[in-house]
Order: sequence, then structure tokens, then C-alpha cells
Amino acid sequence: MEKLGKKPNSKNLDLNNCALSAADVTELASLLPFLPKLEELSLSWNCCVGGTLKALTVHLHHVNLLKVLRLNNCRLTAEDVISLGEAFEIVSQLEELDLSWNSNIGGKLSLLTKKLQKGCKLKCLKITDCNLTAKDGESLAEILNVIPNLEVLDLSINKNIGCSMKVIAQDLKNVPGLKELNLHMCGLKQDSLQGLDAALQHLAQLRKLDISCNREIGGGFKDSIAHLASLKNLEVLDLHQCCVTKEDMTVLSQVIPLLFSLQELNLSSNKNVGLSSDPLLGRLRFLPKLRSLTISNCGLGEESLSSLAEAALHLPELEILDLSWNKCVGGNLKLLLGALKLATEIQVLRLSSCNLVAEDLALLISLRQDGHLARLQKLDLNYNNTISDEGWAVFCQGLGAFKELSELDVSLRPSSCRDCGPWFRELLAALAQLPALAELGMQRWVLSVTQRKQMEGFNQDNKRNIRFDC
Repeated sequence: MEKLGKKPNSKNLDLNNCALSAADVTELASLLPFLPKLEELSLSWNCCVGGTLKALTVHLHHVNLLKVLRLNNCRLTAEDVISLGEAFEIVSQLEELDLSWNSNIGGKLSLLTKKLQKGCKLKCLKITDCNLTAKDGESLAEILNVIPNLEVLDLSINKNIGCSMKVIAQDLKNVPGLKELNLHMCGLKQDSLQGLDAALQHLAQLRKLDISCNREIGGGFKDSIAHLASLKNLEVLDLHQCCVTKEDMTVLSQVIPLLFSLQELNLSSNKNVGLSSDPLLGRLRFLPKLRSLTISNCGLGEESLSSLAEAALHLPELEILDLSWNKCVGGNLKLLLGALKLATEIQVLRLSSCNLVAEDLALLISLRQDGHLARLQKLDLNYNNTISDEGWAVFCQGLGAFKELSELDVSLRPSSCRDCGPWFRELLAALAQLPALAELGMQRWVLSVTQRKQMEGFNQDNKRNIRFDC
């Protein structure tokens, strides 16, 4: 452990990203008899582990209290999967297994699943980006009835598993305690959504549902989310980049406001959120626990922005608001004035590529000077080339009031290039008043040699480590 720069711990052996060799794995195996209390073992991000796992698994009987095993991005082979399957009979207490980012598992999952015993204590299974096939999906469905305690199932970024989603969904009723279901970028189609909806009635404990980046489910919501409203414990719903249609929005406008426990909602990159005549954004007022609202690139117009502004008055716990890539925000940020005054918990505000103007930046400064936005930590203003030098100067003059700010991005669009000379002095003065600031994005702003030296000198003189990207 000393050789690897790690502190020894009899219960947790974390060898994540340690550039382990095959010899190291063999040496590790020899140590297991001396670690009878071991509960967590992580070998993640060690590419040479692949092909050597049997040397380790044959000794796992020495650590029969093992609860967590993480092997993501280890280049596991079919032989490794077989060895791991055989080890399941030994590590009967295992609760978490992470095999993510091992592309060779695809087509071979049955070598593992057929070894799982009925009554297995597994609570968390993560198989992200493993090149799973439709056949793997069927194998996974078969084991759901032997892992009744499953709470987390992550199948994200397996584009071919959508073909077997209906089969998987039918057996989700066997894991009624499921709390997280991640199907991000799984190649789901409209019929997959129908099968999933039928399964939701059995998943009353579900806290997180991610079906984002499944573009072919667009148009299927209108017929397939009747049971979504029954998820009274749902806290996170991610539907970004799902190509929802106007008809879908009609149903979502009725269902989402019924999810009273919802804390995080992501509808980004669905243009019909803003174009739909149905008042989903206005009905967000019925979600008082909402902490994170991400609606970037949603085609918002002034009318939908006004509806959002009115609803936000009733969201006292809002911490993250992302309105990026909605051009209508520029010149209209004042519509959100009342909501931003009441948003005492707001910590992250993203306004990237919103066509902001000097008036909008002046409004932010005015709000802070009046005592609002006191907890703001991250402010994203990049890709707003529409702001004049005068606007940036006014902003930098008042920037020092954001005492909690840790990240600020004022970068320009990739095709742009401007001299920040007119307001650099104000920016430098503001940095001295921002003790928490650690990251400053300034891409495409041209700094002279003198200005660069001033920034570096500021870091040195003030014992700061502001990472500025120019």
C-alpha cells in the first residue's frame, strides 16, 4: 500500500487508478488472507487487471464479508466474467457490483448472471457502457427474480439493450424496492416506453428515473406514462434529449406537477418544452421541493419565460437554474427579477448562450447589491457575445459582492476573439474580493503579455490558485 501511495485500511482497499500490473494483482491476491474484515475493494481504472481476475477471485473466500466490488474500466475478458461468476458463490454478502466501461462484457453477461443464487443480497448493479446486447438484456431480466433487494440498476450507454427493454420491464416487478433506474442512452423506442410504464406501478420506492438521450421515444409519452404520476417518492426525473412532441408535452404538463417529491428535473434539448401551448413551466409551482431545474435549449419564448418566472416564485428551495441556449432570455432577464429575489438558496445559475445584454448583467449586480443571490457559487455567462465592453465593465465593478462565488465563465463563442482590455482592470480588482473563486473561464478573450503576468502575479501575491483559461 505504501508503494502505491495509499493508506492501509482493513475494511476498504481502494486501488482505483493505480496503474496495477498483472504481478500487482497476484501480489494483492496473496494479501487477502490478512484482510478478513475487508468490505470494499476497488480496482477500477486499472487496464491490466483484465485477464488476471482469476488469480484474485480464487482467494476471495478469505474476504467473505466483502460488500462492495468495483471493477469499472478494467478491460475484463470473458474468462474474467466466468471467474467473477464463480466467485458469487463465495462472496455471499456482496451488495454492490460495478462492471462499467468494460466493453468486452457485451454478449457474455450470461456467464455471470447464471451463477447468481436466489436470495442474492445485491443492492446495486452498474453495467454502464459495456456494449450489452439484446441477449444480455434477456439474461439480466432472468436474474431480477433472484436479486429481490436490488435498489440501483444502471444500464446507461448500452445502445443495443433497448430491444430487450420490454422483457426487462416485465421482470422489474420482482425488485419492488428499486430506488434508481438509469436507462440513459439505451436505444429505447416507443414500445420500450410502454413496457416501462407498465413496470412503474410496481416501483413505488423509485427515487430516480433517467431515460434521457433516447430520441426514438419521442411521441410515445402521450400513450405511455399513465403510471409515472404514481411515483410519489420520485426525486429525480431526467428526460433531456428525448425529442418530446407537442402531444407528449400535453401529457407531461398533467403528470409532472403531480410528482410532489420531485427535487431535480431535466428537460433540456427538447424544443417543444418552449413551443408547446401547454403550461408545463407554469405548473412547476406545484413542486415546492424542486432544487434543480435544467431547461437549456428548450426553445423558450417570452411567454414561456414569463410562465416560468411566475412559477419560480413558488420554488423556495431552488438551488440550480439552467436556462442556457434559450435566446429569449437576453434582454428579458428582468422577467425573473421577482423569482431571483426570492431564490435565497440559489447556488448555480447558468445563462450560457442566452443573447444577454449589458442590462441583464447590470440586473445581476443590482440583485446582489440589494442582498439577493448571496449563496451563488457558480455563474455561467459564456457564449454571450452580445454583451458590450461597457456591460462587462459594469459587471466586473460589482462582481466583488458575490463572496461565495467559486466558478465563473465569461468565455466567448469559438468563432470569436475580443480584447478584454477595457475592463480587465475592474476584473483584477474584483478577484481580490472573491476569496472562494477557484476557476475562471475566459476563452477567446485576448490578454496581453502584461495582463497574463498580472493574473499570474495576483495568484502568487495573494496565495491563490485561480485557474484561468484564456
